Amino acid sequence: MANDKHYLALCGGVGGAKLALGLAHCLPPQSLTIAVNIGDNFEHLGLPIWPDIDTVSYTLAGLANPEQGWGRQAETWQVMDELKRLGAPDWFALGDKDIALHLHRKHLLEQGNTAADATQLINQALGVTHTVLPISNQTISTKVHTDIGTLEFQEYFVKERAQPKLLGLDYVGAKSAQLLPQVESLLGDPSLTGIIICPSNPYLSIGPMLAISGLKAKLARSNAPVLAVSPIIGGQAIKGPTAKIMTELKVTPCATLIADLYADFVDITIIDETDRALVSIKPLIKATPTLMMNLFEKKRLAVECIKMLDGLKQ
Repeated sequence: MANDKHYLALCGGVGGAKLALGLAHCLPPQSLTIAVNIGDNFEHLGLPIWPDIDTVSYTLAGLANPEQGWGRQAETWQVMDELKRLGAPDWFALGDKDIALHLHRKHLLEQGNTAADATQLINQALGVTHTVLPISNQTISTKVHTDIGTLEFQEYFVKERAQPKLLGLDYVGAKSAQLLPQVESLLGDPSLTGIIICPSNPYLSIGPMLAISGLKAKLARSNAPVLAVSPIIGGQAIKGPTAKIMTELKVTPCATLIADLYADFVDITIIDETDRALVSIKPLIKATPTLMMNLFEKKRLAVECIKMLDGLKQ
């Protein structure tokens, strides 16, 4: 890696994609690598569907549905309508453009491309100039233990709408999965400027990544400071079931919880201005606006993250 500043972002979900977009607007392609959760990947109707990776890719390409934050804008649903007519499973909605991407991914994988290769080829076709990578080329599957039984992540999150009571989580395959070589190399590079853990669900989006053997230790040993952004504002999650999951795991939904969860390797945690009173509770917690409802707010938070990391690196 060149001597220029370089940042690594770990992310998943809509919240992670929002900050990734802000970072991409503030940093040139050669200065940012985005490593994405794969714990929600699954196969559906014979297609490899990678929701978190696709959300990041669509967001950076300017193709994401602006109302949902995921999926494609100006999507059509003719294939899904026909699948319903044929009696195929319809609980996971796939738009026509989305299906085209999954078909292409399947073809790339069948040609012998790794998950990282396929992701980069698809991003190039979408016009994404920043590096987006899966955290591993291997498979990790998040299993959700609930009061109605153990569910695959997408069954819990989409089919059941995260309604069942969550009792616990397993990240199947994480212990045997290997960190993507590009990410591992970056973590060991002395010129890495900073690591950003985006405001993603710590259990469903960041947890599967941290479960990979050795990643926590590499984050702790890295010469680069690690910054985490809390996805909790005023005791609530802005997007997704983060606060609900915390409550069901008997953890108080609090902005500072992220500092505790990542205590082994995080150097600074950002919480929202709403929770500024909590800053005095723990060292190295900073308050700044973290709500990202538009591009300006995404870029503002990205700038704050970069400034704080640069200050710690010096």
